[in-house]
Amino acid sequence: MANIPLKNIAVSELDSGKTNYKPALITLGVLYFMMGFITCLNDTLVPFFRKGFTLSYSQSSLVQFYFFLTYGIASIPAGKVVERVGYKKGMVLGFTIAAVGALLFFPASILHEYSLFLAALFIVAVGIVLLQVAANPYITVLGPAKTASSRLTLIQGVGSLGTTIAPLFGAYFILGPLQSAASSDAVKYPYLGIAGLLIAIALVISRLSLPEIKEEVAQTDETETITQGIFSFRNLNLGVLALFAYVGAEVAVGTFLTNYIADSLYITEGDANNYVAFYWGSMLVGRLVGSYLLKSVRPSVVLSICALMALGCIVISIAAEGNVAVWSMIALGLCNSVMFAIIFSLSVNGLGKYTTQASGLLSTAIAGGAIVSYGMGLLIDHYSWPIAFMLPLLCYVYILFYGLNGFKSKFGSI
Repeated sequence: MANIPLKNIAVSELDSGKTNYKPALITLGVLYFMMGFITCLNDTLVPFFRKGFTLSYSQSSLVQFYFFLTYGIASIPAGKVVERVGYKKGMVLGFTIAAVGALLFFPASILHEYSLFLAALFIVAVGIVLLQVAANPYITVLGPAKTASSRLTLIQGVGSLGTTIAPLFGAYFILGPLQSAASSDAVKYPYLGIAGLLIAIALVISRLSLPEIKEEVAQTDETETITQGIFSFRNLNLGVLALFAYVGAEVAVGTFLTNYIADSLYITEGDANNYVAFYWGSMLVGRLVGSYLLKSVRPSVVLSICALMALGCIVISIAAEGNVAVWSMIALGLCNSVMFAIIFSLSVNGLGKYTTQASGLLSTAIAGGAIVSYGMGLLIDHYSWPIAFMLPLLCYVYILFYGLNGFKSKFGSI
């Protein structure tokens, strides 16, 4: 699951040293859990809609297409909204919008219209984007800039709890009740329950006293001498592509993993979805370990090693059969675990006053989850699984390049 860091902020001087941060940390934990849960539940909806509406792989991947396309469309406007209403109200608004989208699953199920489900998912995604834009600035006050990768990786680990539970929830409550095509009733009540939970969380947050934060005053640095603007930074330009590739590969593999496992082990989608929990669970383990590892090992080295491991996992999986093929692909979760945080921190390294603008550019790159997953669906429809996995394979090749060379900049310090 991707997360959008927004801008450099600091605790208000009035609150510094006097504020109890426990409510804010608990709020972030719940927020990240729900964001991870809802985002990962899309991986269950893909095989569910494919069977319920008799869709092709590319048609079913529109679930991810519309969800992640929202990042490219709504990230920058969401930032403007948060700047106007504040971070706390932004979180409340994000949960409320996501709840409205979840509620729309009920009429969409009654009418059994795929287009209505996609519209509902788009609204849910708008809420998730707003949540991320409102919540992520709190992460930056938890420590020094040099450990940004470590902190971001650790807080993403909380979200990974949600992504680990979501496939198990989906297998039991959504894929389990789906007995035949031409049915979408199984999502009616689970999403109604999710909507109720989101509304309850919004009400609780609205009553919490959270620390106020403000934008840091920009410091004069050597980037002030750059006259060409933000696109003068090599590490950022190549980093936007690296983030696009990473999110694209992670989402594409997660989207079709249930069907890939079902075809490889000759089991039902419901049983196969239980395996997907290990894919996201390994990301949880990797992020917790990575949060400590990145304090002492150069981020670019860790990124390069993870990219090499990812390439090896895909090659082994498409060359093997049965359990070897399945568990090799599941192991990609461990490889993916720290990539987002590292790519982001390397991309903004040395940007100084351009960091905020760079965050907006990087957040739009999350739309890679829409493009790559849809492209992979087309390849499965027209060719085969091994051919389709060449697309995420190319994504990891580029990430390897970024970890070895693409991150380098004359303005960087990492």
